[in-house]
Amino acid sequence: MKFALHFWGLFCCLYALSKNIYARPDAVSVGALFTFNSTIGRAAKIAISAAVNEINNDSSILPGTNLVVEMQDSNCSGFVGIVQALQFMEKDTVAIIGPQSSVIAHVVSHVANELQVPMLSFGATDPTLTSLQFPFLVRTTRSDHFQMAAVADLVDYYEWKQVTAIYIDDDYGRNGIASLGDELVKRRAKISFKAAVRPGAKKSEMASVLVRVALRESRVVILHANPDSGLTLLSLARNLGMTSSGYVWIATDWLSSFLDSSPRLDIGLLGTMQGFLTLRQHTENTRRKSMLASKWSALVKKDSVDDKFLINSYGFYAYDTVWILAYALDAYFSRGGNISFSNDTKLHEVGAGGLQLKAMTVFDGGRLLLERIQQVNFTGATGPVKFDTDGNLIRPAYDIVNIVGSGLRTVGYWSNYSGLSTLLPETLYMKPAKRVRGDQKLHTVIWPGETTVRPRGWVFPNNGIELKIGVPNRASYRQFVSVDDNTGTVRGFCIDVFVAAANLLQYPVPFKFVPFGDGSQNPSYPDLINNILTNDFDAVVGDIAIVTNRTRVVDFTQPYVESGLVVLTSVKKQSSSGWAFLQPFTIKMWCVTGLFFLVIGTVVWLLEHRINDDFRGPPVKQVITVFWFSFSTLFFAHREDTRSTLGRFVIIIWLFVVLIIQSSYTASLTSILTVQQLISPITGIDSLVASDDPIGFQVGSFAESYLVNELGVSRHRLKSLGTPDEYKQALELGPANGGVTAIVDERPYVEIFLLLHPKFAVVGSEFTKSGWGFVSLFDYFFPPSENNST
Repeated sequence: MKFALHFWGLFCCLYALSKNIYARPDAVSVGALFTFNSTIGRAAKIAISAAVNEINNDSSILPGTNLVVEMQDSNCSGFVGIVQALQFMEKDTVAIIGPQSSVIAHVVSHVANELQVPMLSFGATDPTLTSLQFPFLVRTTRSDHFQMAAVADLVDYYEWKQVTAIYIDDDYGRNGIASLGDELVKRRAKISFKAAVRPGAKKSEMASVLVRVALRESRVVILHANPDSGLTLLSLARNLGMTSSGYVWIATDWLSSFLDSSPRLDIGLLGTMQGFLTLRQHTENTRRKSMLASKWSALVKKDSVDDKFLINSYGFYAYDTVWILAYALDAYFSRGGNISFSNDTKLHEVGAGGLQLKAMTVFDGGRLLLERIQQVNFTGATGPVKFDTDGNLIRPAYDIVNIVGSGLRTVGYWSNYSGLSTLLPETLYMKPAKRVRGDQKLHTVIWPGETTVRPRGWVFPNNGIELKIGVPNRASYRQFVSVDDNTGTVRGFCIDVFVAAANLLQYPVPFKFVPFGDGSQNPSYPDLINNILTNDFDAVVGDIAIVTNRTRVVDFTQPYVESGLVVLTSVKKQSSSGWAFLQPFTIKMWCVTGLFFLVIGTVVWLLEHRINDDFRGPPVKQVITVFWFSFSTLFFAHREDTRSTLGRFVIIIWLFVVLIIQSSYTASLTSILTVQQLISPITGIDSLVASDDPIGFQVGSFAESYLVNELGVSRHRLKSLGTPDEYKQALELGPANGGVTAIVDERPYVEIFLLLHPKFAVVGSEFTKSGWGFVSLFDYFFPPSENNST
């Protein structure tokens, strides 16, 4: 009997599983938290109600369960929103739709994490609200990370390098602009000025911020605000003349949401933003979108709203948010999930006082419901609804909208897949991704001032900050750079080149020269360059050699002086004598040449004496003929005729060799007799390195590190020299008397030294090829290199 009862119970359980008849609750309580009287909130309220009504009337989803959404108005107050969120937690709420505000989301997400209540926000776009820190906050709209990437691509597309950012100084504004800065850096651009506006600021405060913006160089303005503060800023900007020709204004999607919600656009309002660009979250043309848009007017009228307004992109995302939660709850119940809550032991340990903290309980199925939310996959009003591994909706895309005349004009689209394009993003997902610059396209934009010409994006700043140009305060070779100790005036060849180049610019560049060094000895050039990396100098002008290690951390201009390392040493004059005619050839060369004459004479005699009478006769005569014939060919004066074919062939070759010997001898002898001959035991860098004699180098020059690191010269052989007089003294003393055998230095310095002391000379060839250039920071996001030894 017991066995039969057990069998019957097991059968019932299996039957229940197969038929999915786990007991579902009659109703599911869900909270919704947003600001009713806002651009986003007005549309969201109608959209959420419409979605709830459709779900409760659809028997295919949540059968037998009624979805109940309790909406609370945060009234644009962060404090009120936080309190209302806590109240939801006291009512055994399984999920919260919202919050709309990123500020509230930052606070309430900590509570949601603790009580395991999923929050689905259709309005919190702050990019720092990530699933890593806040796993129970599910963003059902686009993160501003993608919007700022779109803005950065726009800036890069029009080749602007600096922008000014105006933003509301809260979590939403600060973190959005921080993300924009990161994206611009990737495209070798930057935010040159951040203008923060206090939340709830008065018009006078906003005007003060705009005045500071107007004094800046950049005319590309990124406005990241909310409709209330943003429209006030635009009105003030127009009064200040900041919306005229030459300016570029790019507003984030707050502006498009406001304009899309307005059934009739006010001409006066549009006049404050003519030629502006704004972004709009892209929503695909789906069946649900068309159905919701077609009955929107009736839904607004049914809600007893006096003011007529249209749906915007946030309204569509709010609509999809309810469907996301409905599908997730349906899957949750289908897999045996139930609604139960338990006390949080941490709250019991806290002295609550008058607060009802114990009323807040942990949703036992919160983590499972969160998993079902992250697994939803359907086509909603905005397009495909699915989350990636980072918790973001797939296929982020934006419309690029140009405000012209009395309406809006879409000039292109941006997607994270293909960048900027004039084609709808959904048509590009089936094609290979192309993010190369040549494939980025937009339609023609009408800019402020009713022009289609791309604005330059900058003007001469009214409060331009002078560039700090570092110059070496040299003690020697001051012909290149010199600093007057009394007046501080900087002169020299390098300074003249820089000033002449600056004068060729089509715009003024204010700068001032800042001497580096005490002038008693040459400064350290690595330390001078390091001052750019530490932002003490904006650039360095002077006799700065372009070498490999320096180019790794800073950027050089094109070389304006050719330079390279040479060997300077003492030389002796070699005077000519009566025996100078023997000097073109060495003794060995003379011997070889004479031997060849005898060999050629003998070979010709062997080939000719049997058939040629000129080479016959007594033995003495034949020997004389051999000598005479061979040496007379040196002057092409031989009279003996050659008759054999081999003999003539040998003579032709020999006469060619004689021509070469004669020409070389003549050239060498002419040089010896006409050019002053200088001799030195050092013939170049190879012989210098091979010796053990001391080597001199200029203080501050990269020659020291080059000799040690590249050529392997021991440091104890190197001797630092500061002035041309020290050069002269060290070379005259020589290695035996405490001097040096040679000096390795850059050619420009050596040429000036030789003008003053012609008895010294450069030996060998130039063994490095570089030049001198002006220096600036390679890029502000490159870290300083640890290797600055040269």
